[in-house]
Amino acid sequence: MMASKAPPRIFSPARRIAARRRAIATRHQPDAPRYLLDDMVEDVLERLSFLRFEPKRALIVGDWTGSLAQALEARSIEVTQAEPGDGLDEEAPYPFGGFDLIASLGTLDTVNDLPGALVHIRSALAQGGMMIASFLSAGSLPVLRDVMLAADGDRPAARIHPMVDVRAGGQLLQRALFADPVIDQRPLQVGFRSLERLVGDIRAQAAGNVLADVAPPLTKAAWSRAREAFAAAGTDGRTVERFEILTLSGWKK
Repeated sequence: MMASKAPPRIFSPARRIAARRRAIATRHQPDAPRYLLDDMVEDVLERLSFLRFEPKRALIVGDWTGSLAQALEARSIEVTQAEPGDGLDEEAPYPFGGFDLIASLGTLDTVNDLPGALVHIRSALAQGGMMIASFLSAGSLPVLRDVMLAADGDRPAARIHPMVDVRAGGQLLQRALFADPVIDQRPLQVGFRSLERLVGDIRAQAAGNVLADVAPPLTKAAWSRAREAFAAAGTDGRTVERFEILTLSGWKK
C-alpha cells in the first residue's frame, strides 16, 4: 500500500472561512482595523511601480478592502477579485487563468497545502506573469505569544498557529518553479492600550487562530494573568506588538 501524501491537517477550513467572513462583514464599521491589508496593498503598488510592470489582467485574492482593485482599475487594468470566504479554494486548481498578475494578500498563512496553493497560483498565471503573495510570517505577535504562555502557566496550549519563515519561503518558491524569486520580510509595529484591543484587531482582520485542534478557552484567572503580562510588556499604558509580513514574488517563464 502506498503511503498517503496528503498534507497534514493543521488548519480548519471551516474556521478559516468563518474568520474571513467575519472580517468581511465588519469591514465597513468606522473603526474597523485594516492596517495589515493596507500595508500589503501599498507594497504591491510600490513593487509594480519599481518594476515598471504594467499587467493587463490581474487577479486579487483576499483583499476584502477592495483598495487594490480600485488602484489597478484606475490604471485601466482588468481586475478579477476572489475571496476564500466567498468560496475560492486555494488548495485546488483555480476556475480561471491567464492573468498577468496575481496578488494574494493575507491568506496563504492558513492553508494546509501551501506548496500546492503556490502551484495553483502559478498555473493561473499567463506566460510571463507575476505573483506577489504577502501574509503574516514567523516572528509575528511576540508579545501575544508571551502573554498566552503566562496565562496558561504550566499547561500551555496552541493559541497562535505556526508560521512560515524567510528561508522556508524561498524553498517554497523554488518548489513551485517560480522564476527570479524574491523573498523579503518587513515588520509592522502597532501600539495597543489593552489586550482586548489587540485580540479584537487580530480577529477583525482574519489573522487569528484557525487551527484544526481548538485550544481550551482561558479561565477568568488566566485572563487576569494575561492582562497583567500585557501591561507589564508596555510603557505608559501602551504595549507595542509586532507583525512580520512575508512577501513572496516570482514569475512564470
